[in-house]
Amino acid sequence: MHSNHLLLEEPIRMASILEPSKASFFPAMTKIVGTLGPKSRSVEIISHCLKAGMSVARFDFSWGDADFHRETLENLRTAIKLTKKLCAVMFDTVGPELQVLNKSEKAISLKADATVTLTPDKGEEASSEVLPINFVGLSKAVKKGDTMFIGQYLFTGSETTSVWLEVDEVKGEDVVCVIKNSATLAGSLFTLHASQIPIELPTLSDKDKEAIGSWGVQNKIDFLSLSSTRHAEDVREARNFLSKLGDLSQTQIFAKIENVEGLTHFDEILQEADGIILSRGNLGIELPPEKVFLFQKAAVNKCNMAGKPAVVTRVVDSMTDNLRPTRAEATDVANAVLDGSDAILLGAETFRGLYPVECISIVGKICAEAEKVFNQDMYFKKTVKFVGEPMSHLESIASSAVRAAIKVKASVIICFTSSGRAARLIAKYRPTMPVLSVVIPRLKTNQLKWCFSGAFEARQSLIVRGLFPMLADPRHPAEHSNPTNESVLKVALDHGKSAGVIKSRDRVVVCQKVGDASVVKIIELED
Repeated sequence: MHSNHLLLEEPIRMASILEPSKASFFPAMTKIVGTLGPKSRSVEIISHCLKAGMSVARFDFSWGDADFHRETLENLRTAIKLTKKLCAVMFDTVGPELQVLNKSEKAISLKADATVTLTPDKGEEASSEVLPINFVGLSKAVKKGDTMFIGQYLFTGSETTSVWLEVDEVKGEDVVCVIKNSATLAGSLFTLHASQIPIELPTLSDKDKEAIGSWGVQNKIDFLSLSSTRHAEDVREARNFLSKLGDLSQTQIFAKIENVEGLTHFDEILQEADGIILSRGNLGIELPPEKVFLFQKAAVNKCNMAGKPAVVTRVVDSMTDNLRPTRAEATDVANAVLDGSDAILLGAETFRGLYPVECISIVGKICAEAEKVFNQDMYFKKTVKFVGEPMSHLESIASSAVRAAIKVKASVIICFTSSGRAARLIAKYRPTMPVLSVVIPRLKTNQLKWCFSGAFEARQSLIVRGLFPMLADPRHPAEHSNPTNESVLKVALDHGKSAGVIKSRDRVVVCQKVGDASVVKIIELED
């Protein structure tokens, strides 16, 4: 790499920094995943979240029961109808999470330099001397000098709501620890994180399987976020489990990388998964702080080259209680975009934060600004070089469509697709203009009933940067003879016009299959 090649487009005009940000049909090309919870589950708030730019709703099963999530999902469906904004559903598993149980929910105060005992004896009452945990094998997994961390959320480690512990001695099944900082633990459940210590618990717990089998199947989840993915085998097992459930064979699996084991096996996990979530909260505890950025850049780059979505978490923690992010956080969001992330995932910020809507809106604005200066030219060359020659048929069509669109300054790329794969490949080359993926429903049967496929494929593009889905009407009479006919194209162009992304005299690049051939054509619109 030449040192004069920046990740930014050169040169950035200082004047553009002072221009007001323009509102547009989509806040940003980068997608926003919002976690719905106590502060963000009413129809009204969800509607505002959708309008502000949330395109995937995440349901975190570490918290709340199935009924709580069912009500939230019903509200989401109502909000989608009201706002006419598509939104996908992501189910987040609990995974092998170590938890401290505080049945009485009384606040527990811990003093620096004192000791506290972690015990698997669930009958014990939680106090400043003893903390009962949900895992018997801890005493076997740790040794004197190891660090552990307890908090309601794995935050920055600077506040007084979470505590660092150092293992002092192991007594039978109990682990005695020295407290490193004074803190008060409040609430009924805290996460216990043992840094760089492998924990022998299944990645998909029985509780997870039960929730996916009932709630997940009923609600046809689009994405499964697999917590604490440690090996490719974890992804294969989850996929096997989903395919047995029939209705979820199309659900995409996003591997959540949150510990050193997941890092070590990153390449094999990426091959097996449909996308990656970089769980920076947990990784920030596993890795020395100075290494976190390196992992992000390396991992996102690998996802980009594989053409699989990369999702970054823990970006604006301070917005959980504040209306504005810190300068460092704002820079962090922009850097995630410049690194090539597809989506930003908001957790506590929207789940229990006080400003869920403002949070989505600000993150969207920062993403949009970063996208304006994203060095598309360098990225394109790097991707083409990585893919190498000879290119597969689809890759060459996708890269040609993007190259043509950039050369003729097209305002949008329209891609006809039934599986969604062609549109995802176009997005892989990160065009500067939005890609409208027109998903052509296909009739398919499982021998019992006929149904149209397409809804899954359309929603699953809602996590890919720059991809905006539109489901074509399966009832079109001309559809059956020729699905890429002009009528569908007209519908797509009208959709683009009403959304404000296409104006008269614009050029549009269309990518479609005609018979056995794939065609890229450039259309110039009349007045």
